[in-house]
Amino acid sequence: MTYILLDIGGTKTRVATSKDLKQLDKISKFNTAPKFKAGIESIIKAIESMKITDKITGIAIGIRGRINEEKTALENDGVLSDWAKKPLAEMLEKHFQTSVFIENDTALAGLGEAVHGAGQGADIVAYHTISTGIGGVKIENGMIDQASFGFEPGHQILDIDRTILGVDITPTFENLVSGSGLEARLGVKPYDIPQSDLIWNELAEYLAHGLRNTILYWSPDAIILGGSMIIGDPKLKSNRFENTQ
Repeated sequence: MTYILLDIGGTKTRVATSKDLKQLDKISKFNTAPKFKAGIESIIKAIESMKITDKITGIAIGIRGRINEEKTALENDGVLSDWAKKPLAEMLEKHFQTSVFIENDTALAGLGEAVHGAGQGADIVAYHTISTGIGGVKIENGMIDQASFGFEPGHQILDIDRTILGVDITPTFENLVSGSGLEARLGVKPYDIPQSDLIWNELAEYLAHGLRNTILYWSPDAIILGGSMIIGDPKLKSNRFENTQ
């Protein structure tokens, strides 16, 4: 009995196997293809290269963006636009003859943190990933909270006067703080910007205001942050935003 776990992000895809849903066994990591056809082929190739000899019990997928109501495909996403409305679950179900479950990647990460990670003991947990983009989820009593069309805290507008990014770019939380937003502004990858650069202090201030809104909207017992802009090197320093009122 083997479970397949997939994490499809804007830049990287990870595939892992698990026998007991507690420990990850084989793990593969590769670049996420922007085109769906190439992406699904890469996923199938990665799973087959693991040479699984027993029955695949199921495949669970966490993918960035909004998921359709049936939980079978990506509905829309600014980065993986070519993946939208494509038969992701159907193609994997047909190829591997097993059931496939799809959920937003941030929602699954938040659920894991709330149940098994830093949010243990908290009834209401708000989780944000600050990475290529910004995603978020509200976890209540160990369950992903109900929502009509998912959670998109990264799309909230923080600068209504449009004084920071100019009039042509929507000043969303994501465009102001995410890795892709930073690259669009400066023309370089975040990891090429030294920690000493004052831009990291500026981004931390914007992050603080976004988190303040999260506290006001969701009233959580705990906020947990993840993603490459938080745990990478360089990164947004917590002492720069945690005391913002």
